[in-house]
Amino acid sequence: MAGFIKFEDSLLKFLRQLEKNNDREWFAKNKSRYEEEVLFPALAFVEAFGPALKKISPHFRAVPKRVGGSVMRVYRDTRFSKDKTPYKTNVGIHFRHEMGKDVHCPGFYLHIAPKECFAGAGIWHPDSKSLGKIREAIDDRPAEWKRARDNKKFKSNFELTGDSLKRHPRGYDPEHKYIVDLKRKDHIGIKSLTAKQVTSKSIIADLKDMFTSSKPYMRFLCNALHIPF
Repeated sequence: MAGFIKFEDSLLKFLRQLEKNNDREWFAKNKSRYEEEVLFPALAFVEAFGPALKKISPHFRAVPKRVGGSVMRVYRDTRFSKDKTPYKTNVGIHFRHEMGKDVHCPGFYLHIAPKECFAGAGIWHPDSKSLGKIREAIDDRPAEWKRARDNKKFKSNFELTGDSLKRHPRGYDPEHKYIVDLKRKDHIGIKSLTAKQVTSKSIIADLKDMFTSSKPYMRFLCNALHIPF
């Protein structure tokens, strides 16, 4: 696996072609292209980003493995989906916390797709126990939460998004000062990126700066879950 220099335009070109030919026969014929143009560059990026990630926090992992590492698998789980297309048409790279077993734990994320690229920081679809701990932390330490959520550097890069409850969670005052945050089912910040940014030679340095700006927010989430940051 060659060292990482940048993501090439050929990666996005392959993903565009996969969108139009999302079937097993086409993918089988083009699997070597997928590996050369998508998978291997993604694995090289993960390895190259490792030192930068350690400077942000020593408790998140950059794992350049084909299976079970930071690069998410291309195969879709179609068991419970109406969409039966077999392959993901994006590259998903998740630098998850060392204590996490899957994507539902605190982590940093890079999403590359022909129509949408973005960086993410936070926790997506946490289990009910973890979500409860985050709500308790917001309720118990509102000033600390406000400082993390409203940190100027964080807000200049990331916008909080994700799913939310329609009603206030049980046990919390519907007039709570931070009811919008208590209703969240995801605690993630998203930073939109252009294809030009993603394919730039500065992508590692740029992502390091973005993820560094999320440290107060990520530290709050980790403290709420009683895991080290």
